[in-house]
Amino acid sequence: MSQPVAPPGLRIAVVGPGGIGSTFAFQLARAGHDVTVVARGARLQDLRRDEAIVTAAGERAAVHVAGELDTTTPWDLVLVTVLVSQVDVLLPTLADCAAHTIMFMFNTFQSLDRLRDAVGVQRTVFGFPAIAAGVDDDGRLSSTIIRRGASTTVSDDRWATVFSDAGIPAVTHPDMQSWLRSHAAVAVPLMVAGHRMQQSGRGVRRREAMELARAVREGLNLVRRLGNTPTPSPIAALDHLPLPVVASLLWTLTRLPVFRKTMAVAPKGESTVLIDEMNSIAPQGTPALLAVRPG
Repeated sequence: MSQPVAPPGLRIAVVGPGGIGSTFAFQLARAGHDVTVVARGARLQDLRRDEAIVTAAGERAAVHVAGELDTTTPWDLVLVTVLVSQVDVLLPTLADCAAHTIMFMFNTFQSLDRLRDAVGVQRTVFGFPAIAAGVDDDGRLSSTIIRRGASTTVSDDRWATVFSDAGIPAVTHPDMQSWLRSHAAVAVPLMVAGHRMQQSGRGVRRREAMELARAVREGLNLVRRLGNTPTPSPIAALDHLPLPVVASLLWTLTRLPVFRKTMAVAPKGESTVLIDEMNSIAPQGTPALLAVRPG
């Protein structure tokens, strides 16, 4: 079967141009698409000043800038890259907008049905970025697009092609609910480890690593109890390892410079939000996750 061909010049709005959203906006604009970024506060001021996404290296990609989403424009894609804790306030606007496709791209453990129901099942797609990125105080973007070992994952072939053609390698997965829940179950302990590293200036201790390994196991057990399947294959393999092996992997990972660099741009407070999501859904609660929950 031939791969779908991405049409040029799509109209795309990026809602939430932090590090991840700005990376998509930069790459998509450079690829020839008509990109509008929707921002607030200091980020909106920076973007209006530059009328572009500007990288720390001084590269520029011209974009349109808006303080709110134009609901009358028939966007080919509205890409939502805010934190899950910020999405509810956007749902009425997204529901009213004339976009053909709305893609939610953020960490969440919640049921995806509520997002589909809010904006329309037929035009809702999901994704998760394989990108480490941040925006500095001057509004300059620093980002690393992961090109080996992982890819941005989306639920629609067309958008995987659009992103890949724009320089963000992307693949599709048929079950984004399982994918996102599995990712959150593993990512939360990693984010907690990163938070502790930033506080202590060192990798986690052996005892902490075992505590975090128990949180990984509890999260993946919850994924299965909810009727989902741990995925993709590296996470499925991790689910079958003995706890001491998982703890050893976590201990080692927190001593790698690439892990420190990646965790430095992780959104503050995201692990707490995700743990609260998981605990609220779990039939018997999540004591191991609550034990590592940042205060």
